[in-house]
Amino acid sequence: MMTVLAAAILAASNALGAALYAAHCSSCHGADLKGTGNGPSLQHAGAAAVDFMLRTGRMPLEVPDTEPLPAPAQLTSSQIEAIVAFTVAHGAGGGPPIPSVRPSDALARGRVVFDGNCQACHGALGTGAVAGYGWLAPPLYGDDATQIAEAIRFGPGIMPHFDSRLISDDDLDALVAYVGTFRHPPDIGGYSVEASGPVGEGLLAWIIGVGTGSIVMVLVGETLRSSPLSSRAKSPPLSSRAQSPPLSSRAKSRDSDQA
Repeated sequence: MMTVLAAAILAASNALGAALYAAHCSSCHGADLKGTGNGPSLQHAGAAAVDFMLRTGRMPLEVPDTEPLPAPAQLTSSQIEAIVAFTVAHGAGGGPPIPSVRPSDALARGRVVFDGNCQACHGALGTGAVAGYGWLAPPLYGDDATQIAEAIRFGPGIMPHFDSRLISDDDLDALVAYVGTFRHPPDIGGYSVEASGPVGEGLLAWIIGVGTGSIVMVLVGETLRSSPLSSRAKSPPLSSRAQSPPLSSRAKSRDSDQA
C-alpha cells in the first residue's frame, strides 16, 4: 500500500515538475534541457544550480541575455522542489547537489576563507560591488545558509565554483557561518569604510593617498625654500664681489692721477 502511495506521489510530482518546467523554463533552456539561443543548457548543471536560481528569484528570467539579479522567489517552495526533481531526472543531475550545511563556530577560519576567495568581489562586509564585465557581485545579506553554499559550489554567472577540493565541507560550514554574521554586524557609530565595498575603498584610498602626497610635497618645498642653505645659494659668490672695477673706472682713475 505504501509503495503504491509513494509511486503515486512521485508520479504527481513528476507531472507537476514537467508542467512547471514547460511553462517557466523550456522556452529558454529547451524542452530537452539542452539550451536554446536564449538560455544555456541545464544538462549536468546540478540540483544546487536549479534550486539556487529559482529560490533567489533569478529565474524565471523575463529578459534573456541580461544578468539575473536576486529578487523574491516567483514560485512556491513545493513548485521549486518539483522543478528541481524534474530537471535532475532529465539530465541536470551530475552537477553539484544541494549541499547540507552544518552549524559551525569556526568563525576565524571562515573569515580566512572569505578573505581569500570572496572579499575581492563581495566586499569586506558582503555588501556587494561591481565584479567586472558588466556583472554585479550581489550583497550577501538576503541569502540563507543553503543558498550561500549552493552559490559557492556551482558558481552563478562569472563567479568561480569551488568544489570540495578547493573548499572542504568543514571550510564551507565555517564560511557560511562567517557570512551569516554580516546580517547583524556590530554598529559602533560613524561611517564604515568597509560598507562602501572595494570600489569605494579604493576611491577613498586614492583620494587620501594623492591628498597626503600633495601636502607633503608642498611642505617639503616650503622647507627647502626657507632653509639657510637655500639663502646662501641665492647670494652672489665671493669671487664675483671681489672683482676689479670696470675699465671705464680705471681710465678715470689714471686721468685724475696725471692731473
